[in-house]
Amino acid sequence: MNLGITSDWINGGSYSGTANYVYHLLAELIKLNQENIYLINYEENQLINSCNKIIIYNHFRRFSKTVLWYLYLGKQSNRLKELDIIHNPTQCPTFFRFKQKYVITVFDLTPFICSKEHPAQRVLYNKFFLPRTLKIADRIIAISVSTKKDLINYFNIPEEKIRVTLLAANENFRPLNNEEVSRVKQKYGLDFPFVLYVGTLEPRKNIPALIKAFCTLKKMKSPHKLVIAGKRGWKYGEIFETINQLKLQSDVIITGYFLEEDLPALYNAADLFVYPSLYEGFGLPPLEAMACGTPVITSNTSSLPEVVGDAGIMVDPYDVEGLADAMHEVLTNDGLREDMIKKGLERAKMFSWERCARETINVYEEIYSK
Repeated sequence: MNLGITSDWINGGSYSGTANYVYHLLAELIKLNQENIYLINYEENQLINSCNKIIIYNHFRRFSKTVLWYLYLGKQSNRLKELDIIHNPTQCPTFFRFKQKYVITVFDLTPFICSKEHPAQRVLYNKFFLPRTLKIADRIIAISVSTKKDLINYFNIPEEKIRVTLLAANENFRPLNNEEVSRVKQKYGLDFPFVLYVGTLEPRKNIPALIKAFCTLKKMKSPHKLVIAGKRGWKYGEIFETINQLKLQSDVIITGYFLEEDLPALYNAADLFVYPSLYEGFGLPPLEAMACGTPVITSNTSSLPEVVGDAGIMVDPYDVEGLADAMHEVLTNDGLREDMIKKGLERAKMFSWERCARETINVYEEIYSK
């Protein structure tokens, strides 16, 4: 079985979001069987160099990182003839039929469920092409049971066509020694107790509600500040407006994009991690926080209950007062904190990239044998 995986998302070496999944899935697949894996890419510069490559140069990369390249890829079938299966792990619609068996990974349906939080062209593109791509795929990999249910509900896809492979926190997310944590706190000027949020600044993440809950927490005489770590995404202006309206400029610290190598120490340094997102295809930050031994409060929506289980506290993301009460309880109840830390560490062990890769191989073998 010769397997081709489109790997354009890991060009450049920045591994967050989709690229994080592509990189770690590939790394584990290569460990398990590198001889029959081919990376379908458009650059020679790769951090994964221990397997075969089919380089198809992207003439359109100035205009589009992915979309036009996938369109061009469909014209290169002669370059792919030695492959038995092609896996597109990026969710980017390919809207044409390969001669090989075809697998696509779907992370979430935010262009459909949260369409107002995406640029109009992205919404239109997905609404037109993604249903067609899902129809021609031999198998669809969903990264959570929640995403699987959404695929069935929105597109009426037969359940037997979908397989779920859960994601994992990287191995560097773990409890760290005090020296490493202190180094990162000093580096970023975070020498105070704080509540942490990590993620893109965009409406779906529900950050204004977190800031309002934090304002209520401050009225309860909490000594904590709120640290918001993440790059600016889409329609983030309300976040800064809320901070200004509530006069929290000195208590809410927005760090911007946080270096990946420093994130584990940031989680370790926080007394509490809060993630009140309205919708997630999986939601890696709560899992990363638990793996670092940090108590987690998150939403009771979409895939997030699958991630935290009984190890975290789940609240209605629209209930600001309920969120504030939960934060106060965790920060003032030492017994509860210790119990959440213990359960979180155990919960995080249930997820691994090796398991994700092995379950993905099962998907390949299913369709190869047909």
